[in-house]
Amino acid sequence: MSAGVKSYAAVDLGASSGRVMAGRVGPDSLELSEAHRFPNRPVRVPEGLRWDVLALYGGVLDGLRAAGQVDSVGIDSWAVDHGLLDADGALLGNPVHYRDARTEGAAEKVWARVPAEELYAATGLQYAPFNTLYQLTAARASAQFARAERLLLIPDLLTYWLTGEQGTELTNASTTQLIDPRTRDWAREVAERLGIDLGLFAPLRQPGDPAGVLRPEVLAETGLAGPVPVTAVASHDTASAVAAVPATGDHFAYICTGTWSLAGLELTAPVLTEESRAANFTNELGLDGTVRYLRNIMGLWLLQECQRAWGGPDLGLLLREAGAVAALRSVVDAGDEAFLAPGRMPERIAAACRASGQPVPGTRAEITRCILDSLALAHRRAVADARRLADHPVDVVYVVGGGTRNALLCQLTADACGLPVVAGATEAAALGNLLVQARAHGLVGDLAAMRQLLTRTQPLTRYTPRGDGARWRAAEARLAVR
Repeated sequence: MSAGVKSYAAVDLGASSGRVMAGRVGPDSLELSEAHRFPNRPVRVPEGLRWDVLALYGGVLDGLRAAGQVDSVGIDSWAVDHGLLDADGALLGNPVHYRDARTEGAAEKVWARVPAEELYAATGLQYAPFNTLYQLTAARASAQFARAERLLLIPDLLTYWLTGEQGTELTNASTTQLIDPRTRDWAREVAERLGIDLGLFAPLRQPGDPAGVLRPEVLAETGLAGPVPVTAVASHDTASAVAAVPATGDHFAYICTGTWSLAGLELTAPVLTEESRAANFTNELGLDGTVRYLRNIMGLWLLQECQRAWGGPDLGLLLREAGAVAALRSVVDAGDEAFLAPGRMPERIAAACRASGQPVPGTRAEITRCILDSLALAHRRAVADARRLADHPVDVVYVVGGGTRNALLCQLTADACGLPVVAGATEAAALGNLLVQARAHGLVGDLAAMRQLLTRTQPLTRYTPRGDGARWRAAEARLAVR
């Protein structure tokens, strides 16, 4: 290995698949390759929708074996979901999926004790029916919860199984609605008013903190030679992805695309106004004291569910056919909770268009174009609202994640926002994960230095906006009068 270059394993778990990425980082080099990819298939059992976390852990072990000898391991995943452990540290059942229906009515129970506006002023988190706070409220009366002695968010649970050490990484903790984004510590008054014992959570960890070493049993199963440290990274995958935004200044917006689209700004302080709450913006914590001020948009989940309903047609063909369909013929609100649950997505999109008096998309190409136009429109609204609410200028929009492969969506986003779009890394979360590990070894410096390394080593694609925006404003007005 070259002098000053180290190898890392970045475990990156998404809502539909997991992957273990092998990376090599040096002062002027950054290489990433896929060691192992595996499906993440939730399972519907009699009690509801659950994550198959044992299959995920098996995929992680297979990936570490495939990655070979590394200097560190880091894990990031989606947010809010968690496992409950008993007094012996054993998992109490498979973690509940955030799309499970158990949280119906939970928010109203919370707001009866802490009104929504007070909750937002204290935690800065947008309303989403699956926030950890609402999951805990829904679980309170269950026998499983009564036995729980510890709650570990998904990356922390897998880290515990790898190392035997327990912790709660901060960026993911900030999605629980139990963190104060001003102090970057627990919102203790909120927890007390809601009767939530914060002792259920393991101590907070910062990105870059040591999280233990691989247990002897893990070393034996993966064939790695110890000691192999595990490093706490920005374990919410969006936090890692935003760390890998190849920005060169401060006046930018970002869109992390995948199953969800997370669109917003990187700020130095949260925006906790009532207007911000009404606009459903969230203040989640990022690297180096930053705040991820963003809106959650349903994202490519809409298209993924349509593909599943259609039997898995080729995405490239769908996009080419969608590109030939008239623009902005029909649009839907891509943030509508009506699209949250799985199943019958093409019919639900058609029904939404029918209900709003728009032409009903009938073919696969028309439905695909409706989805992409709707996502671009949602990106436009999120970027414009964030700029206004945070009083923060934006000169360019960076897109990272799975949507960077979708050139049509990137171009439509540039057209809708009226701003240049720069598409960065598809595997942005894995790169952010990797860079935090490298920083813990002194190979890179602060967040700006990490981004400079990204711009020097990763390919970027620029999309220039077309048109004057009038048609996008008209489409926006169509949704506003629903």
